[in-house]
Amino acid sequence: MGRVTWLYFFVLLAFLLAINVNGSEAKEEVGVYELKRGNFALNLTNYGATVLSVILPDKNGKLDDVVLGFNSLDDYKNDTVYFGALVGRVANRIGGAQFTLNGTNYKLVANDGKNMLHGGPRGFSDVIWTVESYREKSHITFTYDSFDGEEGFPGDLSVSVTYMFFQTNKLVVSMTAKPLNKATPVNLAQHTYWNLRGHTSGDILSHNLQLFGSQITPVDDQLIPTGKIVPVKGTAYDFLEPHPIGSKINELSDGYDINYVLDNSSFEHFRKAAVVHDSVSGRKLELWTSAPGLQFYTSNMFDNLKGKDGFVYKRHAGLALETQGFPDSVNHPNFPSQIVNPGETYKHFMVYRFTAE
Repeated sequence: MGRVTWLYFFVLLAFLLAINVNGSEAKEEVGVYELKRGNFALNLTNYGATVLSVILPDKNGKLDDVVLGFNSLDDYKNDTVYFGALVGRVANRIGGAQFTLNGTNYKLVANDGKNMLHGGPRGFSDVIWTVESYREKSHITFTYDSFDGEEGFPGDLSVSVTYMFFQTNKLVVSMTAKPLNKATPVNLAQHTYWNLRGHTSGDILSHNLQLFGSQITPVDDQLIPTGKIVPVKGTAYDFLEPHPIGSKINELSDGYDINYVLDNSSFEHFRKAAVVHDSVSGRKLELWTSAPGLQFYTSNMFDNLKGKDGFVYKRHAGLALETQGFPDSVNHPNFPSQIVNPGETYKHFMVYRFTAE
């Protein structure tokens, strides 16, 4: 995106932070909401602030749903793979399900062995959000008030996420959170699984991927970061130049599930994170973010998972590009801090651009 576009975009972000109380009346019952602009359409639900579908044209104008998911909302309530969800209060893993902050040790609710994953067994992906603002051709804003002690985290936290169209082919995701009375870690992430050929097309191993991260945070056998930051150059994790996802995946025991340290850009608070292209459909996804990291995950644990339209998702059926703070940052002082104090505002922005060529 050019510099004029970026200027316009940052004006848009300022607008996003101010729209929470505009538009339709706030609603709390579980529902499905459509955003539609031309032949670009999304369906979302306030259960987990979840993306249910993204409809995009291919290079010939054929429309397909390019995200994985379930047929019914009840299925999302029993979801263990976080299809399309907004995850938090702290996305990714916290080792030992505990951390120390300001001299107090906080014991969290473990849900991944002895560790915590994506905010615990009742994280933000498993709560009903309030629909604060909704305009079908523009945006939807979900809000949630997380209480002190929820899943073990300190302090009340006011959370908001807005999904908004930008120009004709871009989707902005704006996440904010404000601690009300105690310092707390915050790390929100959007957990959509993409298959640009269409969610019923099979695996994503032939998709070409470029990641703008020259380092990763390696993990132990429980997928907890060791605290090291190492270069990807010349390894199976090297996507500095675009190539098929499947070209080196067999060098890994289970596939990709790792946090990339995103490279700095000329924009102080924004950077390009990823480009994905499917040569068959011609669809391309480009992703920018304000976050320092990106979790690249290739749905390694899928095992005949029944999804939308009766389709059965097998291993590597989709890819997740979760921009985020680093995993287990609360236990690694050399990682960027995720601690937010009362009076401060956590902000995390994502921009997707979709084309077909």
